[in-house]
Amino acid sequence: MRNHWWWRPGWNVGRRFYTWHLTFEGQQDVHRLAAEYRSALAPLEPALTLIPDQWLHLTMQGINFIDEIDKKDVEAVVAAARPRLAAIPAFDVQFGPATIDPEAVLLPAQPSEPVRAVRNAIRAAIGDVLGDVPEQAHGFTPHMSVAYSATDGPKDPIAEALAELDAEPARARITTAELIVIHRDNQMYEWEPYTTVPLG
Repeated sequence: MRNHWWWRPGWNVGRRFYTWHLTFEGQQDVHRLAAEYRSALAPLEPALTLIPDQWLHLTMQGINFIDEIDKKDVEAVVAAARPRLAAIPAFDVQFGPATIDPEAVLLPAQPSEPVRAVRNAIRAAIGDVLGDVPEQAHGFTPHMSVAYSATDGPKDPIAEALAELDAEPARARITTAELIVIHRDNQMYEWEPYTTVPLG
């Protein structure tokens, strides 16, 4: 494992970023599963940062730092995204069981295809407005993290804790995509909502 909380290029305390996520407010089955993983992994704190329900998310597609993009361009991206997302029906997705990434404990999302369709629609909207689309189209693996590694060290204790957990996968109903303003000032991804765009 390696520490997830190193400062990536461009990031620092106080800086904010526009990004699209799927979030899980009111998704009780997702919260149930996340709580089971937090309970199983709690003995490993503070080597792991456990993610509370409020900040559970599926990372989709960034736009830019708020000080590097005009707000009218953000509004144009939202406008371009609305009809594209309206063409994608709402869908169900299942999370779990967990896998261990070098920087996190992840719950893969299945099926991945509708999640990818949402991301592709958002990327197309960004391309319509800005021309260049940040981040790569390939290499995207839809998932929800339940914990981040907060130090460098072996993964064996995490694997042992997960092996003792027999958790039923969670199902979420995805009806919207959220544009948020995110930061990582407190060793957690925290955000303010900017707008919500419905699917279907």
